[in-house]
Amino acid sequence: MSFTIHGLGVSGGIAIGVAQLMSHTSLEVSHLTIGPRMVDKELLRFDAAVAAVREELTQLKAETTGAPAELGAFVDLHAMILADPELSEVPKSLIRDRRCNAEWALVQQMERLVEQFEAIEDPYLRERKSDVVQVVQRVVKELQGHGRGTPKARKGSKDADQIIVAHDLSPADTISFKGQRFASFITDVGGATSHTAILARSMAIPSIVGLHHARDLIRDGEWVVVDGTRGVVVVNPDERVLEEYRLRKSELELERTKLKRLKTTKASSIDGVDVSLYANIELPDDVEAARNAGADGIGLFRTEFLFLDRGDMPTEDEQFEAYRKVAKGMEGKPVTIRTFDLGADKSLEDADRMKTNPALGLRAIRLQLTEPKMLRTQLRAILRASKYGKVKILVPMLSHAHEIDATLAAVQQAKQSLREQKIAFDETIEVGGMIEIPAAALAIGMFLRRLDFLSIGTNDLIQYTLAIDRSDEQVSSLYDPLHPAVLMLIAHTIYSGDKAGLPVSVCGELAGDPALTRLLLGMGLRTFSMHPAQILEVKQHVLKSDVSEIAPVVRKILRYSEPEKIREQIEKLNA
Repeated sequence: MSFTIHGLGVSGGIAIGVAQLMSHTSLEVSHLTIGPRMVDKELLRFDAAVAAVREELTQLKAETTGAPAELGAFVDLHAMILADPELSEVPKSLIRDRRCNAEWALVQQMERLVEQFEAIEDPYLRERKSDVVQVVQRVVKELQGHGRGTPKARKGSKDADQIIVAHDLSPADTISFKGQRFASFITDVGGATSHTAILARSMAIPSIVGLHHARDLIRDGEWVVVDGTRGVVVVNPDERVLEEYRLRKSELELERTKLKRLKTTKASSIDGVDVSLYANIELPDDVEAARNAGADGIGLFRTEFLFLDRGDMPTEDEQFEAYRKVAKGMEGKPVTIRTFDLGADKSLEDADRMKTNPALGLRAIRLQLTEPKMLRTQLRAILRASKYGKVKILVPMLSHAHEIDATLAAVQQAKQSLREQKIAFDETIEVGGMIEIPAAALAIGMFLRRLDFLSIGTNDLIQYTLAIDRSDEQVSSLYDPLHPAVLMLIAHTIYSGDKAGLPVSVCGELAGDPALTRLLLGMGLRTFSMHPAQILEVKQHVLKSDVSEIAPVVRKILRYSEPEKIREQIEKLNA
């Protein structure tokens, strides 16, 4: 029987193959009471399981050679989580105090940590709770005597691509597929910032997450079509549907091959309007992908990944080396480094803090201004790296003039400290601010008077404008980039920046959506920043656009108050 499942498409493209189901370790473990004489033995059993998983992750790290940089980074993250005393030591205290079995103690501690992660506003950081769960699953599997198991290709299907179907996937699971012909990942859980989504995009593999019950509904060996662009999975497609998707898949592959020819082509519209296409990166090794895509520079270096990849705050020298690697790697092209955009306080120990909405709490520059040492360390590292390339500083989540003034004062203090030590840096380094809060867009004047450039973070701008948490499945359908209020704020920011002679870029998901390229061009946007994999397709749309014709049409579109009418007009604009 053929049927269709809908989820969140996080990496575009079409994959056709046979389903390979991944086993799912249940964390519903029994609570057993052990005798006093058995406590030491249980502690040894726990330590042995942790040591086995630690060795397993070390071996997996060695197997990431030649794989996308994100893969090794996530394995490192899992190793760091495993080494954290919160998982490696606290469960042992539970075993001693409550005389319980190791599995139950570990899962109890995991649930407490997951609650803390769920209180974090930042979607990427919040998604890391799944990494904690996956590390615990590996230890529980070891405790239960299952150990590491590498998935095997299904017999009789070696000529077909494998579609991995799982409740969730860890980076370690992904490495286990090395050498197999897997074409796609689909999972029951996950969001746009889950590691599965990030890895799939970096590997250019179609992927859909948030399917809820795919793991239960799909059987091993069934034929599956994955449409990562539309977020659709077709199980047991009939011959007509299969042929249709095969044709679409061939067309997409041909189109991607043609796009590669545009790598060195300058992004200019038909009427000669020059456009800059920058790349968003998370790690220094992502520079290679940006260069391969022909990026004009780095429009957003999300430096919090340096923090997440280890567990403690990187030192000034460690940050400097990371920033210098990116600056040198881009060979003189602009590199915009965003200061840490960390979320609200993780601690739930304080009952009063539990009452606070973390979406409106201490995050990004608000957090850094309360931790001046953290900010000073990062600013010094960025300034030192500016000697090796065209580096810019980008400040997230600004909403008040005093935040801008305090940040600029911190930059001057960092500069002075370097001068006193006779350490070279770019004295003319530019400082910009992110427009992510409606108040910032509406009071744009205070930014224009104080900063050198602006960058619109559309992901948060939409979220705050509509009061929608897009990672919350109950309201995610209301997350609408084409809401008239959102478009008004974006257009107002671009227009104000242009009028004041201040460069404005868009670095959120909208910048990488080819369907919205002409809309943004018509608003006056001339600098786009996106995932490297999206650059060539957006460039193609720029090359086929006539801005002089688009601009008056877009002005009319912005007058509409109904999202559906706006969508209809954008489709006509793209026709």
